[in-house]
Amino acid sequence: MVEPDPEQMASGTGQRLGAPETLGISTLDPGHRPPSMPSGRHVTIRVRMLDDTEELFDISQKASGKVLFDLVCTHMNLIEGDYFGLEFQNHQKMMVWLDHIKPIIKQLRRPKHTILRFAVKFFPPDHAQLLEELTRYLFALQIKQDISCGRLTCNDSSAALMVSYIIQSEIGDFEESHCRSHLLNNSYIPDQMPLIDKIMEFHSKNIGQTPSESDYQLLEVARRLEMYGIRLHPAKDREGTVLSLAVAHTGVLVFQGHTKINAFNWSKVRKLSFKRKRFLIKLRPDLNSSYQDTLEFLMGNRDCCKVFWKICVEYHAFFRLFEEPKPKPKPVLFTRGSSFRFSGRTQKQVIDYVKESEFKKIPFERKHSRVQHNSRLSPLPSPRHHEVPTERCAPRDRVDSPPQHHWKESVLVSAEDPSASRTTRASPSHQSNGHEGRTGSVSRPEETRGAARQTHQEHQSTGVVPNSPHLSVSSGHSHGMVNGQKSLELCGHFADGRQPSPLTSPLLNDACCIRTDDEDEGRRKRFPTDRAYFIAKELLTTERTYLKDLEVITVSFQSAVGQDEATPDSLKNTIHSTFEPLHKFHTGFLREVEQRLALWEGRSNAHIKGDYQRIGDVMLKNFQGLKPLTANLHKQSEVLLELEKACRASHKLEGLCKDFELQKVCYIPLNVFVLRPLHRLIHYKQILERLCKHYPATHVDFRDCRAALADVSEVVEQLQGSLVKMENFQKLLELKKDLIGVDNLVVPGREFIRLGCLSKLSGKGLQQRMFFLFSDVILYTSRGMTATNQFKVHGQLPLHGMTIRESEDEWGVPHAFTLVGQRQSVVVAASSLTEMEKWMEDIKMAIETAKTSNGPSSDLLTNNLTDNKDPSPVSENKAPPVGPPSGQGPVPLSVICWYRVQSISFSESCRSLENQLSGNLLRKFKNSNGWQKLWVVFTNFSLFFYKSHQDDYPLASLPLLGYSVTVPSESENIHKDYVFKLHFKSHVYYFRTESEYTFERWMEVIHSATVPSGRTRVLNNKESYPH
Repeated sequence: MVEPDPEQMASGTGQRLGAPETLGISTLDPGHRPPSMPSGRHVTIRVRMLDDTEELFDISQKASGKVLFDLVCTHMNLIEGDYFGLEFQNHQKMMVWLDHIKPIIKQLRRPKHTILRFAVKFFPPDHAQLLEELTRYLFALQIKQDISCGRLTCNDSSAALMVSYIIQSEIGDFEESHCRSHLLNNSYIPDQMPLIDKIMEFHSKNIGQTPSESDYQLLEVARRLEMYGIRLHPAKDREGTVLSLAVAHTGVLVFQGHTKINAFNWSKVRKLSFKRKRFLIKLRPDLNSSYQDTLEFLMGNRDCCKVFWKICVEYHAFFRLFEEPKPKPKPVLFTRGSSFRFSGRTQKQVIDYVKESEFKKIPFERKHSRVQHNSRLSPLPSPRHHEVPTERCAPRDRVDSPPQHHWKESVLVSAEDPSASRTTRASPSHQSNGHEGRTGSVSRPEETRGAARQTHQEHQSTGVVPNSPHLSVSSGHSHGMVNGQKSLELCGHFADGRQPSPLTSPLLNDACCIRTDDEDEGRRKRFPTDRAYFIAKELLTTERTYLKDLEVITVSFQSAVGQDEATPDSLKNTIHSTFEPLHKFHTGFLREVEQRLALWEGRSNAHIKGDYQRIGDVMLKNFQGLKPLTANLHKQSEVLLELEKACRASHKLEGLCKDFELQKVCYIPLNVFVLRPLHRLIHYKQILERLCKHYPATHVDFRDCRAALADVSEVVEQLQGSLVKMENFQKLLELKKDLIGVDNLVVPGREFIRLGCLSKLSGKGLQQRMFFLFSDVILYTSRGMTATNQFKVHGQLPLHGMTIRESEDEWGVPHAFTLVGQRQSVVVAASSLTEMEKWMEDIKMAIETAKTSNGPSSDLLTNNLTDNKDPSPVSENKAPPVGPPSGQGPVPLSVICWYRVQSISFSESCRSLENQLSGNLLRKFKNSNGWQKLWVVFTNFSLFFYKSHQDDYPLASLPLLGYSVTVPSESENIHKDYVFKLHFKSHVYYFRTESEYTFERWMEVIHSATVPSGRTRVLNNKESYPH
């Protein structure tokens, strides 16, 4: 093993503080020691780190390159070491990477006189994929070197901005004389003098940023530059034009000077090879391309070709493969070609390993930084420093290329735990409750997490999304913005005038002081504890939400769309005559329920007599008044059909409806609001069933509840058949908007069964596809290159005559099955055994149904599409997305399924809409102390968060597909009653309810959204379709 240099160990320079003196267990291979050192003469290897320090490692000459590399990574306690490598100058004066497989003696001719450089080898497209602060720090040092030597070229604004982040990390907050003196004594970019004033201007805007946050912002700017991570290899084309070749995560690039003139994506490249000094790129056949099948470039010599070919092989394997390629068997007699292969973990393996493992955080020292404190211990920065330049704070030309729009989980899942922001594109400084997650490297002492830390600045959303599941609240405004939606004012501000986020502020009592848990406990003890009371309270809370949903149609939709001349009078009259009477009735009903609950809670002395501790009489009285409105409930299908026909007839009206769905009040699809009255009847029935089950037959409220249950059950039975058909119709209309390339999806007789992600096996390997299963056909699609949430259809598989079989053994792909059609066969793989069983069961059932039914024509596509397009640009390695470009409007379930790799059936979708629940919950993040009180609505597989039930639109949302709901364990130290836990990968939330009944109900409805059902509900083929 290596004997660390005593002087280096004493200084602590270039290593994590507190690192063990002996190397012990390797961080690269957890649970195992580094490979045993081969016998033989030892040699001292000198390695220059990214902070310009040099470390000495004593190693056997016969040891492989990986042994040395593992020692270097272990010395630094570097977990994500696979992004880095060791490079050196060989005997031909060429910079090459140390091969992990070959012995060192065969690579270094004069080991004692060779200095190896530890450097970044693989540059990911998004620095948010770097999950450790130390990794981002090392990347920042690499960027600092690249701009200093002129390798990373950019315009003056971008260069000045990056330097401002570097000096913020090194010297701290802006102080004019100190900053100017530092810049005069230190050169960060070539020809720095003319840019000193601009650098100082940018530095003055970085006040409050910690070194960790500055690193993040530096990488955010750098990754947008065209030359980010580019290492040029001189070459010429066949005409002798001087060019340069480079390789990136996307493929092989061609540069002329510092301008990219061509790119060959990995999906288009069939083979890379070299012959003498000719580098050959063999492309896949493409009728739409003007390129030849094989492109030829001339390089300096054979060794130049081989060096570039090797790095291409490694880049392809690291970014494109799921796991390290297996070594080829050695030939018995003759060898042909190179035996070189990529050795190490792929990016996917690295990300999965870090996410699934827990590491003890060890602080590390920043050699050049005078701000020697960790980001977890730093004060909260000002919100204006959280982002890379935007139009608000800096000119657009600060970066060479325009800001690209990226999906970010913080928009779709805008209520995600900030401690999990390492998986998203959100800045590490975007942490709620005054804490950070694993992005920091020092655990904050508990005593530093005071109540004042619970109020955090509002977070700013950066363009288009998503993971970063992460509150997407915009900073720099008087109101917060979540999913493009403004929050309401809060009482209380920060000392500097900033307002706390509406979702992370502390609980306030009547005096606008921070409310303690003891106050909440005392407040709850004053309320009744009878189970019937909490059932009645559920009626109250859900009725408030239902009335708000009715107002979306009667008020918001009518004012936005109903008054336009493009809206037919017949549609206006149908909506008005259907929903206005219902709105008027439920307004009165809600008033009576509120009055009864106020009496029940003891706000007068009526509770002493017990006359008002019941709800059945109120429900019976009102349901008898609801009977005359049964005709209005039957009109829901008429409204849905009338609206669809009107949109087909008028493009203007269709555009108005699309614009309305982007408004903040329309938090679920518009057609779902139309069906809300039918869903509400089912909820009334469920509430009355629970009351009747709870009451003994002798209870004063039992008779009224049973009579009310009989009345509502009668109406539900009359409308049940219509509701199932309307839900299917609504789902087809919703999917029609999600798909590109479908001509006639909504036709009589077609039933939706399931949608979800499967991997389709093709000549390019497994490619993620979104499959849509209907009663007569299967469509498979992928996300397009556009910024919309739509899926492009690649092909269709008619169910008539189709067979299905398991084929895991046949193809060697886990959870694979084959769909054998009359014209085409497709091999697909599910993400798990459960998913495969669900798909196979539903497809088999649909095939049997298609044999006996005279269903619609299965020709759905506008043209003959084949699956020869490039795969979606969103790969498995990217953090899941999230949200439309505008950050407004409901995110389609198909998009959530795509990024969470989930599937949902028609019955699960219906159950999620029918099982709506709402009420006040206390929410806590994984590493925070306080609980925030929020009004929460569950519907359509999502939780929607409001400040109060009076708000017209949600502040944030949390899609639940893929999440698990459990009870916290003892080790999590949640010493409260009635708490449930939601977790998805590294995202963890705790929610606290007020009673045992409320706890059971929230667990029940969330469980229905997170755990799939066993059977799929389909329409009776004999029933007529609503056309």
